[in-house]
Amino acid sequence: MSREEVPPWLREQLARFEQSQRNLQAILAQKQQIELEVSEIERATAELKKIGPEDTVYKHVGSILIKVKRDDMLKDLEEKREIDNTRSTILAKQETRLKESIKELQAKINEALRSKSPPST
Repeated sequence: MSREEVPPWLREQLARFEQSQRNLQAILAQKQQIELEVSEIERATAELKKIGPEDTVYKHVGSILIKVKRDDMLKDLEEKREIDNTRSTILAKQETRLKESIKELQAKINEALRSKSPPST
């Protein structure tokens, strides 16, 4: 089937399929970034727990370092971890929905190619 022979409805389904795949790749990249952040937070938390509460700790803010209390830094890191875990959960749900959508689109496209007519909706 040449490009001229591809009906508009099938081109639309193929475009939706490709867009869904791009969206899935973006979500997977975001999930990977969050996993890296959580890993960094866990390493930083472990190091902070090794030092005493009165030891000097600096927080990187923009292009400067600010002196902070160890316990405040631990609290900030825990909040960040909770936010990242929530984001990760949301992205996992989006990933599941997109995978289901892609599977359905792929089935419709395959059926349409076999029958060469629009799928019934």
